[in-house]
Formats: sequence, structure tokens, C-alpha cells
Amino acid sequence: MRLFLLAIFFILNLPAFAQIRVSSNQRYLTSIDGKPFFWLGDTDWELFHRLTREEAEEFLEIRKSQGFNVIQAVALAEFNGLRQANRYGDLPLINEDPTHLATTPGANPANEEEYDYWDHVDFIINRIADKGMYIGLLPTWGDKVTPQWGDGPLVFNEENAQIYGATLAKRYANYWNVLWILGGDRPAVYRRKVDGVEIAKDDRAIWRAMAKGIESVLGPDAFITYHPAGGSYSTSQFIHDEPWLDMNAFQSGHGSREAEAWSWVLRDLALKPQKPTLDMEPCYEDHPVNPWDGKWTRARGYFTAYDVRARIYRSVFAGACGVTYGHHEIWQFLNTDLNPAINVGDTLIPWQVAAKAEGAYQMQHLKKLMLSRPYFSARADQSLVTSRQGTDYKDLIIALRDENGKFAFIYLPQNAPISVDMKKLTGEKKTITWYDPRTGKSIKEKEATGKGVVTLTPPKNGQDWVLIIDDATYKYKTP
Repeated sequence: MRLFLLAIFFILNLPAFAQIRVSSNQRYLTSIDGKPFFWLGDTDWELFHRLTREEAEEFLEIRKSQGFNVIQAVALAEFNGLRQANRYGDLPLINEDPTHLATTPGANPANEEEYDYWDHVDFIINRIADKGMYIGLLPTWGDKVTPQWGDGPLVFNEENAQIYGATLAKRYANYWNVLWILGGDRPAVYRRKVDGVEIAKDDRAIWRAMAKGIESVLGPDAFITYHPAGGSYSTSQFIHDEPWLDMNAFQSGHGSREAEAWSWVLRDLALKPQKPTLDMEPCYEDHPVNPWDGKWTRARGYFTAYDVRARIYRSVFAGACGVTYGHHEIWQFLNTDLNPAINVGDTLIPWQVAAKAEGAYQMQHLKKLMLSRPYFSARADQSLVTSRQGTDYKDLIIALRDENGKFAFIYLPQNAPISVDMKKLTGEKKTITWYDPRTGKSIKEKEATGKGVVTLTPPKNGQDWVLIIDDATYKYKTP
């Protein structure tokens, strides 16, 4: 009886935070009870700053229905977040001082004297929790630390970053669904011009202090990652060895079609100590391709749902522990009655319409697929494909298989026959299934036998497909 009471006491006193952990093999993520957790995030950077309670409720319900489990939003927003009030006329800080949150007694939304900026943040995080999702909380956008570009202003130093981190950690210490994301589109180490002279800058001490503040309240189990600048840059290049960094991340970005996200996953996973990694910002659906050179035309085009799938599936099959989807009109919550559009090319899509974009619905099919088979033992293995594997973003095939040979997933960005080496997998009989990444529906073929090379042809409709090969012995369910 005494042991039973001690066990109950221990369970009831488990921390309410950090419900996500790194798996024991250091490659993937797991819930606190040991179940696989596939990070399916959404970039909702201006959520706290630009939406009302009712709008946030509408949006979050849509994302819940689409299978997302991490909503990524910024407490001190990118676009004039310290000086432009939120929809209720409130600012986040007193005198732009991160050690003094602009809070008031009470939290009644019907009383504008009570309902402050942070009450609004609390409300949205609570609604995210009520819908069974996590908040990937960025304490600040990076322009408040690293003045390379953006509205700023620069307000952080080591001392106040630690205090601010601790302040937020105390505020959300009893929330089960808070995951911490430092950075905010900025590198930790970079070069900038000062008085016309380029000098090296290193902001790791500030980010380290902010992480220290969070961990001073929540302990080392607080899940903390970092959102870096775009391109091939990754957290693995400058802060991989930081003990507070639980997961590496990069953003293959919105400009280049040629970004090889799968290669960056393999690069990160090759480092020691090994840490999970993912693409925290791949190409955004409906984002104009490279609009920053001043030469964009409609002929250059926008990223489509296919472009998003083709990048995301290949990064995940290379070994990423998940991915963050994005839509160009969602992260800014486009409403031209309130704020000017940012890099929209020549097409305006209100956020309410963008929330129901084709690609947003399709992402859940990837999560369901990855969780339909033994998860922690999955590894990239290009040797499965004996036919032409492709060379770049247009046609490169990426193969993933169970390290014990029980199953394989192969992503085909182009609809063409593929030859597969069956001896890489166990079992005399193999179940062959074509998985449609557009619909999540499966088409089964006849079982294959033997351990030789087999050539398979995807269904005629659809540009891209996922080939699933299972050892028939295990009788896996069709995803």
C-alpha cells in the first residue's frame, strides 16, 4: 500500500511541462509515455499579434481538423511587435523592457482594462491545449536580438534575456503543451557591417542566457530548440553542442526551388552527439518563388502543394523527426484591411481561405503514414533503389526502411517505374502498396515473392507517389 501511495504521489507530482522528449536513439521524438511523436508543425508567427479571440478559435479548429500537432507562434512578434498593438490595443512590454511585461490585474476579455496582451497569449495557448495540440512558443522574433534586418528594435542582452526566459517559464510552468523555440529566423553567429566595416558577431551568449532562464524554472527537461535563418544554415553548425538544445532545425526556405533539405537532414544526423533534426520552414504553399531579387513575375510562379510535398516527404524519409508546414498568407495572417501584404507576388489570398489550402489538408497523410509502422527504427537507405534514383529536386527518389528490414517507404517525385532490391527486406512474401500523398488512400498490388530485384509501376494518375513494401509476415495495416 505504501509503495502504491508513493507511486501515486510521484505521478501526481510529475512536471506539467516538457511532454515531448528525445527518443532513446537520439533520432526521433517521443511523448512522455514513450509513444512516437511526429512533429507536424504550422508556422503561425503573427497569431498572438494579429488575431482576435474569435479568429484564433476559428483558425485553430481548422488546424486541429487537419492533423497538425504543433502551432508555432511568436510572443514578441516580427512585424513591429513591440510598437504596434494587438487587436485589443495592447502592447507586450512596458517601455520596451523585456524584464517588465505589460500586465494588468484580472483577465476578463469583456473588460479592456483587465484583458492585456499576455492574457490574450494565455487564452490562445489554452485553446491550443484544449484541442490537443502543442504550442511551439518563440519568446521573441530574432530581430530583437540580432539586428541584421527587420523592425526590431534591439532590446535583448544577456542579463535581461535570462530574466525574460525565466518570466515566461514561470508563467507557463503548469502548461503541459509548451515547447520552446529560440532564435526566430536569425543565425546565432553571423557577420554584419558596423560603420562600413564587416565584423563577426556572436549572439550565442544571449540565447544561452534565455535558455538558462527557462531551465532555471523548468529544469533541464524543458524541451528547447531553435529556429535559424534560411538556407543551408542549421543549428547544427553553431549551437549543436549547447546542452539546452534538444533538437536541431533548419529552414530550407521559401525562395529556392533547388534547396536539398534531405541532404541537410543527413548532415545533421551524422553529427555527434546525435540529435533529432527537421526542416522548420520548407517552401510555403502559395509563396512566390524567390521574390527578393526584384525580378519576380508570374512566369517564375508560386510554390504549389506538390512542391511542398516533394520537399517535405523527402526530408522526412531522409530521417527528419517531423516537419513544419507553412502557407504564405497564414504566417502573416493576411488581412489587407489591417496590414499590408508581404511578398505576395500578384495574388492575395485572405488567411481564412489560405487556412484551407490543398497542402494543409495533405500533411496529415504524411504523419499517419510515418506512425503506421515501427517508427524509431526507420532509417534512410538509398541502396533499396536499383533503377535510376534521380539527381536533384525535380526527380530525386528517397528511400526509407526499417533497420530490421520489416518495411520500406520510397517517395517518387515523378510518376515512373522503379526497381527495388527486395533482399534489403525480410520475408519471402512482400506486400506492395501505393500510397497517395494527396488523399491518404492506398492501392494494394499483388504480393511479390523472393529476394531479387522487382520493377514496380505507380498508378497512372498523380505526379508523385509513395511506394510501401512490407514483410507480409507482420500484416501491417494499410495506412
